[in-house]
Amino acid sequence: MTTFRPLEDRDVAGVIALWTDCGLVRAWNDPRRDIDFARGKENSEILVGIADGGLVSSVLVGHDGHRGWLYYVSVAPASQGKGLGKATVRAAEAWLKARGIWAINLNIRSENAEVRGFYAALGYELRDVIVMGRRDLDL
Repeated sequence: MTTFRPLEDRDVAGVIALWTDCGLVRAWNDPRRDIDFARGKENSEILVGIADGGLVSSVLVGHDGHRGWLYYVSVAPASQGKGLGKATVRAAEAWLKARGIWAINLNIRSENAEVRGFYAALGYELRDVIVMGRRDLDL
């Protein structure tokens, strides 16, 4: 049985290790910075999945007041294929629903066809949009 709760200080190193093990960390995204930025805000949270006393999954969930977003959805490699990914996404969806958010977006790297299939099986669909971005704003 997996339970979900907000990230606590004692979980930070484990979550960074989980994100790294799952190949989610990129040189331009400092995971500690992302964690510190998401915590303690009204519109974002990092949820962790705990089973048998250990951290097995996580998701950074947030919203902009209109749409929800999922980031860093991760399941420990040894625990994959057991429904934890679905449970983790559903926990994030419940967090958003409790805040009155009814639509969710997420980004998937274009080369990651396996993950596209995972989300499609959960009812997510491709949208005809182009995502543009900019890093390190020096305004």
